[in-house]
Amino acid sequence: MLFIKSEQIFNVFKIHFLRIIATFLIPNLIRTMKKVFKIFGWIIGIVLILCLVGFAYINMAFPNVSPAPEVSIDYSSERIERGDYLANHVTACMDCHSVRDFSKFSGPPTPGTIGQGGDRFDQTMGFPGVFYAKNITPHGISDYTDGELYRLITTGVTNDDRAMFPVMPYLYYGKMDPEDIYDIIAYLRSLPAIESEIPESKADFPVSLILKTIPNDPEPTKKPDPSDQVAYGKYLTNSSGCIECHTQADPQGMIMEDLSFGGGRNFPFPDGSIVTSSNITPDAETGIGNWNEQAFVERFKQYAEDRYIPASVNPGEFNSIMPWTMYAGMKEEDLKAIYAYLKTVKPITNPVTKFTSGSE
Repeated sequence: MLFIKSEQIFNVFKIHFLRIIATFLIPNLIRTMKKVFKIFGWIIGIVLILCLVGFAYINMAFPNVSPAPEVSIDYSSERIERGDYLANHVTACMDCHSVRDFSKFSGPPTPGTIGQGGDRFDQTMGFPGVFYAKNITPHGISDYTDGELYRLITTGVTNDDRAMFPVMPYLYYGKMDPEDIYDIIAYLRSLPAIESEIPESKADFPVSLILKTIPNDPEPTKKPDPSDQVAYGKYLTNSSGCIECHTQADPQGMIMEDLSFGGGRNFPFPDGSIVTSSNITPDAETGIGNWNEQAFVERFKQYAEDRYIPASVNPGEFNSIMPWTMYAGMKEEDLKAIYAYLKTVKPITNPVTKFTSGSE
């Protein structure tokens, strides 16, 4: 009997407990949850609004560069000659803006394609999107004024205010002497017009948004006197964009400045082979620390037009994207100046395997 009564008492308490829960706790819990979800909904809504506002602001406010300057360039033979030298042997514009023949060592530009564009840079090469080098013959730049071309080259902003991904190193060109940029423009205007239709470049998200914020107004410098060899070499090294290939990049394709000139950036070929940029810091073991000036100059000049016929290269055999045949046309005093400057940069120990065959 005692057991039965105890069980009955327990059941009564259980029934009352459940009633209390049903009467007070569950409604309160429901009301609390409704408040939580309401607050959470407000937070999500606010975040979405901020994202939309930020997206709209970036699209409206960037790229934030000054209007194209009023420039009228004298297309003199002297300017064109200097521009030819710069575009083909220093800034190496024609490295990307021509069709390179990688069936030959270092991919020399194919005759008859100078300036027509079409070179593709995509995710397989570590870029956050698909980017194409544009046609920079008079066919491709006919709707640009000289000032708009200057702004394009030095800021990466087109004449319809679109920002380009800095696969074209406009961040470096913006630090060049304007006179050198004018010379390049004069040379481009002198090229034979080549008709070619180049696809539009497209960056992956969120880089498509970020790249709008990259362009800045140029910060031009006056070309140093060649007698100041290190300063002149620094200027030429910047103009050549050496740091861009000879420095490892982050996942967004931007170079890691603390590793400047240390090499190690990978460039894959379509057959799966990979060429890796060399360490050109003055590190004695893994860089050019033990090179003398003549060895550095000769490394380039061995590919000079009057000394070298580009060798045929089969898929899987050693090749390089370094445009040796173009840089080989650089003046010896300019190569010596670049060497003098590189000897002053921070040494970085970074052993590099220069080439891995896709057949391995």
